[in-house]
Amino acid sequence: MSSIHFFEKGQGQPLILIHGFCEIGAMWKDFSEALSSDFRVICPDLPGVGKSTLDQESLSMEEIAVILESWMEENQIDQPIVIGHSLGGYVTLALAELMGTKLKAIGLFHSTAFPDSQEKKEMRDRTVIFLEKHGVEKFVSSFVPPLFPENRRAELDGEIQLAIEQAKECSLQGLIALTKAMRDRKDRFEVLTNFQGPKLMIAGELDGAVPLEASKKHQDIVSSYIELSNTGHMGMVEQKAETIEILRSFCKAV
Repeated sequence: MSSIHFFEKGQGQPLILIHGFCEIGAMWKDFSEALSSDFRVICPDLPGVGKSTLDQESLSMEEIAVILESWMEENQIDQPIVIGHSLGGYVTLALAELMGTKLKAIGLFHSTAFPDSQEKKEMRDRTVIFLEKHGVEKFVSSFVPPLFPENRRAELDGEIQLAIEQAKECSLQGLIALTKAMRDRKDRFEVLTNFQGPKLMIAGELDGAVPLEASKKHQDIVSSYIELSNTGHMGMVEQKAETIEILRSFCKAV
């Protein structure tokens, strides 16, 4: 099992924001401050990341979901809205499969219900090899910048450097385990289709990690589908004010 570290702000309807790969819960700080006037915003570190421990060699999406369900029970988090960025979206769908109507609504933020392609699986394997050989710091320094569109990297340099520093708070064991969990995750398109609560999807026009054409295939099975123009994989940074208001509007409607 793992011990989940988190921070929370505000009261009322629980809203869980789940970070992506090479990210920590603190990435949501500005979102938690902006949304805490309306919601109880809760931001966990996934196992092996930030201040959350990982007491096992490997992880699956299903195991992460079980760990988070227990964490919710321990902290009286009932009927939450759960929104996940990238890897956090994969975790959100695993939670939806596990918990069903115990979740009030879900959202995928630059994420997908589809499994990895064979090409992507091979890329994950190369990531594991690189991590084992070079460690966390060298990996995140090369991994994080391409998540942002090339034409905005100079403008967003401060935000990119902060993202790299936060990524360094991931453990080597955690990054390797999460890489393998992403590689081995199953297709959850049917889970998303069958989820009974409201469903949000935010896609980036320039997202290199989750291509727009893949995101469009979810359009007919979610309640609210939004494309961010001139935006890569990090809409919460690239279009912070806009995406905060998208989440506020979705969650208030819920």
